[in-house]
Amino acid sequence: MIARPRLAWGVAAVAGFLLAARPARAADPDPWFGPDKKLHFEYSAAIAAGGYAAGALLAQLSDRPEGRCDRRIRFAVGGTLALGAGVGKELWDLSGHGDASFRDLTWDVIGTAAGLALAAAVDWTVSWAVGACRPHEAAAQR
Repeated sequence: MIARPRLAWGVAAVAGFLLAARPARAADPDPWFGPDKKLHFEYSAAIAAGGYAAGALLAQLSDRPEGRCDRRIRFAVGGTLALGAGVGKELWDLSGHGDASFRDLTWDVIGTAAGLALAAAVDWTVSWAVGACRPHEAAAQR
């Protein structure tokens, strides 16, 4: 009776060693958290936030009063500029000027989302503080 638990522990130990043992692999040439990924994130976030601000300026110059508070324009301009720059960079790399990477493009998308979220948060906070672009109040005044 005592031999069975020892056998079970022995089989479990051997199985554990066999499962844990993996062939040695070379270092990943394009790690998910490499130094270039930080740059892709930062530049995409900056371009997206700047594009959001440019979209806000374009909306303010609009002849339509309802267009001045339309944040869809701001998101579209910021997102298009940032993702266009990221895709353009990867196409440039793909044409032989660098190493194209789906991981770089992924960080471009994440940076674009972060930049747009930050710009929108600042926009909504400032709009709320100064009392601009409150659709429910504009509808109540009509």
